[in-house]
Amino acid sequence: MVTHRRAMLFVLGVLIYGHAFPQSPEEIVRRAEEAIKGKTCHGLFTMKVATPDFQRTLRMESWWVGNEKALITILAPAREAGNRTLKVGREIWMYLRNTETTIKIPPSMMLQSWNGSDYTYDDLVRESDLVRDYHISIAGNDTLDGVATWKLALLPRPEAPVVWGKVLYWVRKPDYLPARVEYFDEEGELVRTMIFQEFKALGGRKIPSRWTMRNQRKPGHYTEITIESIEFDIRIPDRVFSFRELER
Repeated sequence: MVTHRRAMLFVLGVLIYGHAFPQSPEEIVRRAEEAIKGKTCHGLFTMKVATPDFQRTLRMESWWVGNEKALITILAPAREAGNRTLKVGREIWMYLRNTETTIKIPPSMMLQSWNGSDYTYDDLVRESDLVRDYHISIAGNDTLDGVATWKLALLPRPEAPVVWGKVLYWVRKPDYLPARVEYFDEEGELVRTMIFQEFKALGGRKIPSRWTMRNQRKPGHYTEITIESIEFDIRIPDRVFSFRELER
């Protein structure tokens, strides 16, 4: 009888707690973003850029501190090795090793292709913050690859410096990991789709290890990032995000 009463109290406590602290759409997206970004991050990646006519593969090493700082170094192929992209705050520079020149990237280029890929500068240096820049609501429930997901609709805040007219974001319910993101222009046309796949343990947590960005306006064009290794929430010295490191 005592055991039954305790069980009832436990269930009642869970229901009260759940009612008092409802899970907001913003919290779902925040958890998904933090799961794949961490507070800080360092990793090795392979990027394959594919079109109907050619393919090229880059190997990269990258460091990030939230959305504030980033350094991306190309390791291969040899003709591009040593090229780097640095972000500090809202300032971005690109260093080209062969010509030993440093170029400042203006804000108007943030949505331009990064290195001929289907990712933009904004994607690679994490300029946008979805929770900060968008109103978020739950648009429904869905199942992707056999996994239950929340489908969230993100509409830009009036003051936010973003260009997407709408973003649809799917988050897996069992582990709060992103599954798919669709980007629409201001006319409501689907421009590109990000698909997260191959969920596995990396860097001490479960994350999608393959991220594919498909260009919906150019059939056959896509860019696939595969995570080779990654570390989260580590200490990264400030010198990593310096001009000395950029032009090393």
